[in-house]
Amino acid sequence: MNSTMDEINLLRQAQRHHLVVRGLTEEIDLEIGPGDDPSFSTSALVNVPGSDSVNHDDQEDQKHLLLSSNDSENQQMVVNKMTHMKKKKKVVKKWREEWADTYKWAYVAVHDNTSRIFCSVCKEYGRKHRRNPYGNEGSRNMQMSALEEHNNSLLHKEALRLQLASKEKIQHQQVVERPIYVKALLSKTAGSILESVLKRDPHEIEFVQSVQEVVHSIDPVLAKNPQYIQILERMLEPERAIVFRVPWIDDKGETHVNRGFRVQFSKVLGPCRGGLRFHPSMNLSIAKFLAFEQTMKNALSMYKLGGAGGGSDFDPKGKSENEIMRFCQSFMDELYRYLGSDQDLPAEDIGVGPREMGYLFGQYKRLSGHFQGSFIGPKIFWSGSSLRTEATGYGMVFFARLLLADMNKELKGLRCAVSGSGKIAMQVLEKLLPCGAIPISLSDSKGYLYDEEGIDFVKFSLLRDIKVQQRSLRDYLKSYPRAKYIEERKPWSERCDIAFPCASQNEIDQNDAICLVNSGCRMLIEGANMPCAHQAVDVLRKGRVLIAPAKATGAGGVAVGELELNHEYNLMQWSIEDFENKIHEAMKQTYERSIKAACDYDILKDNPESLVHGGNISAFLNLAQAMIDQGCV
Repeated sequence: MNSTMDEINLLRQAQRHHLVVRGLTEEIDLEIGPGDDPSFSTSALVNVPGSDSVNHDDQEDQKHLLLSSNDSENQQMVVNKMTHMKKKKKVVKKWREEWADTYKWAYVAVHDNTSRIFCSVCKEYGRKHRRNPYGNEGSRNMQMSALEEHNNSLLHKEALRLQLASKEKIQHQQVVERPIYVKALLSKTAGSILESVLKRDPHEIEFVQSVQEVVHSIDPVLAKNPQYIQILERMLEPERAIVFRVPWIDDKGETHVNRGFRVQFSKVLGPCRGGLRFHPSMNLSIAKFLAFEQTMKNALSMYKLGGAGGGSDFDPKGKSENEIMRFCQSFMDELYRYLGSDQDLPAEDIGVGPREMGYLFGQYKRLSGHFQGSFIGPKIFWSGSSLRTEATGYGMVFFARLLLADMNKELKGLRCAVSGSGKIAMQVLEKLLPCGAIPISLSDSKGYLYDEEGIDFVKFSLLRDIKVQQRSLRDYLKSYPRAKYIEERKPWSERCDIAFPCASQNEIDQNDAICLVNSGCRMLIEGANMPCAHQAVDVLRKGRVLIAPAKATGAGGVAVGELELNHEYNLMQWSIEDFENKIHEAMKQTYERSIKAACDYDILKDNPESLVHGGNISAFLNLAQAMIDQGCV
């Protein structure tokens, strides 16, 4: 009899606690009723089979136990509680459905044979989830209290930060999964070198693509000069690659960790020089690719500089001034020991402008203990030329004028499609206007702006204000409604004569190249490093589109950077005329070097890739000769 009463008491206790456990996809009620045992809320939940899973014999036994008590009052209490439980189940189900439609932040799953309520963002369950996420009483205030507690937890915030990572990083991860496109090479030697790079760094897509372009260009050089084979093998391995963590604290006092990179690829011609990029897609492959491209770019110029590149996967967008300053200071805490006028000279790149360079230099000066104007930016008091920002963009326009002059043409009246809306793109736009060209587009991460009538000085002034205020290019339409802003597209399908890709690497794929050819484009002036994918280059070559590589068109920035090292120029304000003369002379010499190197190896001038091959050959020969002179170091 005692055993029978114990079982009845257990059954009543379970009913009093309203414990109902259902399947994975069904609702779950873990509420505690008033007056219940407080220890029950902290005890682990166990699986209780639903009514469908209870066999017939068990039902008969439970019925017999209830009847054998001969206690009508108890029977009535059990019936009332069962009726109340059925009504409660309906209310709870409706309540849960309303909650699911309002707050998409939880789901039910089984963990260690126990049903739990998990956060849909961080995939974890916590103290509030083990019971009722609304609170014990289920009032709306308790609901919001539990939700607020969860959303304010560090675990949830970190998971949400990772989930809301930028679209560029997700696209980058998708690109990494694609197979590497390999061009056919003329000699087995060049093929074996490329194969060794692929075997050593199979996941570094951007770096392998950059190496492949250079190896393809210097294939005839290796065929005529076998002694350069071992030089190339050494050249393709960076002298130093630095990877380090960058911890920093946001305005709410929470700690974050990013990863920093600096690749010093080669110093055989002089101290390293190259940009710093702050972007969520930044990784070691991109750092090596940027450093290698900068090494070749500096070697092609008439100045003696090595090449480097780097940055961090930190995203300055949406960060406060103090957060950016704290990050830059933490970044420099590790990097400063590798910098100096005779070692490495960082410059601006995507996500790094005058503000970031100022913070970086201030921390460098504080740690090194001396003032050394070796950081490259537009602040004359610590970096040199006040016209440093315009150097690369102006140089691209000067290079286009040199190419057109050989064809007895000029920029006046030509339609120019420009991608990007950063420093280089805006300076290209600014310099195209006095030349009489008709710029028709700019772009950002969400789409592109197209003005059929062309952008004039007044419209450019508006665009410059929009960029300074960090507004969207779409705001341009408020003043000029006849223009268009096309989302998730690129400007390469619009009718144009010259294209200036200034956004990022691989922004022009095969389909974009086909659109460029069909739109009437006959010249492509690269502003970004490696803006064309290999398949796009093949399409442009077949479409007879002349390509001016970034290694040659970026000589303006290299020239100003070298002149800043000269104490006669440092801390001086250049006049516009002197500045443009220096840039024009640097572009002319780079153009002549590229054409001469191409002709020396029987690459015809009318070949659309003659400047690409000629620039790579000239840069390689300069580096190779320096490496031979300095021995195996």
